[in-house]
Amino acid sequence: MPSRLPAPSAVSAASSEAASTASTTSTGPAAAPDAGRNRRSVLTAFTALPLAGALGACSGGGSCGSGSGGPKRITFWSALRGSQEVVDEFNRTHRHLKVDFEQIPSGDQGGYAKLNNAARAGNTPDVITLEYPQVPGFAIDGVATDISSMVDDALRAKLLPQALGLTTFDKKVFSIPIDVEPMVLFYRPDLFEHFGIEVPRTWEEFEQAARVVRDKDRNRRLAIFHTDGGEIFGSYSWQAGAQWFDTRDGAWNISLADEPTRRVAAYWQRLIDEDLVFANPGNGKLSDAQLASGKVLARLAGAWNAGASMAARPTMKNQWRIAPMPQWDPDHPAIGTQGGSTFAVSKDCRDPEAAMEFIVWQVADPGALRARLTSGASSQYPAIPSLVPVDRKAFDRAYYGNQDIYRLFDDEAKKIRAGWLWGPRMRPTVTVMQDGFARAGGGRGTIIDAVRAAQEGTMPDLRALGLATTQHST
Repeated sequence: MPSRLPAPSAVSAASSEAASTASTTSTGPAAAPDAGRNRRSVLTAFTALPLAGALGACSGGGSCGSGSGGPKRITFWSALRGSQEVVDEFNRTHRHLKVDFEQIPSGDQGGYAKLNNAARAGNTPDVITLEYPQVPGFAIDGVATDISSMVDDALRAKLLPQALGLTTFDKKVFSIPIDVEPMVLFYRPDLFEHFGIEVPRTWEEFEQAARVVRDKDRNRRLAIFHTDGGEIFGSYSWQAGAQWFDTRDGAWNISLADEPTRRVAAYWQRLIDEDLVFANPGNGKLSDAQLASGKVLARLAGAWNAGASMAARPTMKNQWRIAPMPQWDPDHPAIGTQGGSTFAVSKDCRDPEAAMEFIVWQVADPGALRARLTSGASSQYPAIPSLVPVDRKAFDRAYYGNQDIYRLFDDEAKKIRAGWLWGPRMRPTVTVMQDGFARAGGGRGTIIDAVRAAQEGTMPDLRALGLATTQHST
């Protein structure tokens, strides 16, 4: 699913413990945490609450059951389109358990802000929707609980391992993915033919194509560097082999400006400096106009964007095709993702087993997916690949010239590089980074300056949480 709920920083945890934080700087591998200090580990103590019977009293948001021999009831919040249809189908087909649903808004001050407020008040709904970059923060804050013991082997076997890996920290699972969105290349075949360029298989070929477009038409460019795309830049770096965050040795180790990221930053900086790409926000009226008018020939985005573009630009039917992402090393292909959502059991849930039953049904049952798809065109790639036939059947191929986009998505999902983790406070990190990108796009500063500033801007938040951290110097 697209990124619908860009969050402010999640609920701050026990800032009084900040004095116990230690941060070290290392030019090599991350230094191990200092065992002589009393510090919090990768995850806070709040996440260790047992699931079964974790709370003895009924909270405002958590399930209290029927109390009269009727079906159990749980609560569910989501901003994802189609959620009402999913809940209606679940309630129609399940007698022993019913779901009370609330559609929440998206946006910085939308769903996550509402969830933060509910967590502070102790009345979060039983099941919550989190995008991948937000899972670590809500897990650290104890809002999303450890559900490892409830994820059985059958479910693990169905899920794409890279998707489940994005919701697993310190060997603990905190949410279940519903979709995972491999990055792909959207392009205009008519304009590629007009300029005499081929679909680029490598980033070197991408740069060469960009040069041809600029030289032949000063008003057009191959693509946009998204100055509002901190997470997209993260995906570029992920593909190149970067590891912005890891949790080795019981600490959060931060290295945003590692060697692969510096290589990616230098690449895009060169494209900007030589005027080979536009550098402006990728969301908004300007980029919409650039795409609609043919001033931009290609864009890079998650698989979900195929369906979103159909809704946003219906008049461009049959003008776009989709191809694999350009590669740094075609012999060892890898990609990152952009977008995707997960479901977690909240800290205030009194009946985690019931919540998990609903979550598993949402992500694994074909009937749930069919219900969601009745809400409109979608190109989500399911985190359970065996559900692809359901998506494929519902998708209208005509917009992409009858291309079987799900065959491509299947191939690309296998290339998602395992091991990537998002950080504990991605919203502040991304905000600082994007401020720097905007300056770089205007010729003031550079992309790598923005990345380094984002790392420095991230550290105070992590220290305030009392997390054990290390920071790589770059």
